[in-house]
Amino acid sequence: MTAAGQDSSATAGRSFAVRRDLLRHRTVSAGRRVLGLDAPSANHTIAVLHDDEREAPGLAPRELIQLRYVRLFGATGAVMMAIGALGAGAQPVLQNPTQGVRLLGLFARTQTSSLAIVMTGTVMVVLAWLLLGRFAIGSTASGAPLRRLSRSQLDRTILLWVIPLTIAPPMFSRDVYSYLAQSEITARGLDPYGIGPAQALGVDHVLTRTVPTIWRDTPAPYGPFFLWLGRAISEITGDNIVVGIFMHRLLALIGVGLIVWALPRLARRCGVAAVSALWLGAANPLLLFHLVSGVHNEALMLGLMLAGMEIALSAIESTDRLRGINLVLLLGGCSVIALSSTIKIPSLIALGFVGMALARRWGGTLRALISAAALLLAVAAAVTLLVSSASHLGIGWIHTLGTANAVRSWMSLPTSIGVITGFGGVLLGIGDHTTAVLSLTRPIAALVAAFVTLRMLIAVLTGRLHPVGALGVSLGTLVLLFPVVQPWYLLWGVIPLAAWATTPAFRIPTIAASSIVCVILMPNGAEFQPITIVQASIVTIVTCVLLIVLTRNVLPWRSQPGPDQSALEPTAYAGPS
Repeated sequence: MTAAGQDSSATAGRSFAVRRDLLRHRTVSAGRRVLGLDAPSANHTIAVLHDDEREAPGLAPRELIQLRYVRLFGATGAVMMAIGALGAGAQPVLQNPTQGVRLLGLFARTQTSSLAIVMTGTVMVVLAWLLLGRFAIGSTASGAPLRRLSRSQLDRTILLWVIPLTIAPPMFSRDVYSYLAQSEITARGLDPYGIGPAQALGVDHVLTRTVPTIWRDTPAPYGPFFLWLGRAISEITGDNIVVGIFMHRLLALIGVGLIVWALPRLARRCGVAAVSALWLGAANPLLLFHLVSGVHNEALMLGLMLAGMEIALSAIESTDRLRGINLVLLLGGCSVIALSSTIKIPSLIALGFVGMALARRWGGTLRALISAAALLLAVAAAVTLLVSSASHLGIGWIHTLGTANAVRSWMSLPTSIGVITGFGGVLLGIGDHTTAVLSLTRPIAALVAAFVTLRMLIAVLTGRLHPVGALGVSLGTLVLLFPVVQPWYLLWGVIPLAAWATTPAFRIPTIAASSIVCVILMPNGAEFQPITIVQASIVTIVTCVLLIVLTRNVLPWRSQPGPDQSALEPTAYAGPS
């Protein structure tokens, strides 16, 4: 054998040995993490839902072409949703801007066609999101990461899909009309926590007419900061429903912007690729459909909560002492979290995890825990009292937090158990005991959620979990066990977990649930006639199958070939992204 051949064989042997040792190291490390054999760390999570992600090279030329087609496919779906919403969306009863207009008014008179257009566009956006995931996350059979799109490429994609939904009529919910009515009540100097729109504004008022009947006599369940902003909007827009909708959508877009700002930063703290977290959290169709199109105040709540957590953790995880700018960041971040809770109270849980991280930094002793709790409680109380007094709304909102419990939500685990049990009693001839069963299942579910949250708090204090992951687990548990669960509530847990949980055990169920929930909800925020739904569904299925067939050569419907084997070399990794 020649010297060149011997050198080549030696090089190949060393390359094979490196790949073998690297694969063996990964297998052993994964096994130790699952079995809990690795020592706890304050900086990295050892839970089975989390694993570090590494940097990956950019997309290949062929993949860049596919990315452009995926982006266009999703944007086309979003435009179809915006067009179909002119007839099948959650349009107002009065002041409908398309009513009587020759071309735009046609959609309201052809409801089945409009519904088919919206449903087809919805499925297209969901499919485009799933295809986009091929370039954001995933691994080949060899275990090497796929090439990943850049942050700017993902940002442009999200923006392109958001724009059509921003200018479209509301879809999937009519809550924005309740926002307008409650804001008008506040602007008139009345107590939105004492009376509902029908009493305060009158049954025939233009804003009351579009509020869903079930909410016309109920007080506002939202915090004073949100109604304070709503009062400012109402003073600008008056009774103009269309302008009011766009003003509230602007608040939602500000919240989405805060999510996009905070999520990749929190992901980097957890060793997760920013693009992966943004794809699962910010590009999720649940966010696009329900926070942007549905105009829900969860957008601002979640945006402030995540932004506050990032600001506070930047001080706590800093190597410098907690004084000067770090102290300002800590108090400012906690104040922002407290402010988010004056929109909706569940975000206040984030303050507890920040407090545990702070107590751990101070030594993890009982004294440190008491000191951190006292500091954060003082911040929360100060912000809440300041907002309540400055808005002149007081603390009456605390008594209306259970307003939504009047609805029996099929997505709520304790509520579903109670309803199914009650229905079973009717079938057995022993009577309907649904209310009695709910009085048992809901408190038990609340105790379970409290127990899980306590466990997560302790895990942060002991350094076993990162605060972001523990927050996501707690909020996810709270949503599943909440008395009332709306589709957009899933984002409470999904968005924080997107910055931390990376394994298929979390991602696959989350992707499946997000996709299914998005395509089964009606865009008008209510129900259509069954025959209308059936006809539109048939058209949607046929159209989407035809689109898949026509785009089989330009969109990555099939699994992509893996990268070169050289990706297994240690030099292919540049550390956590």
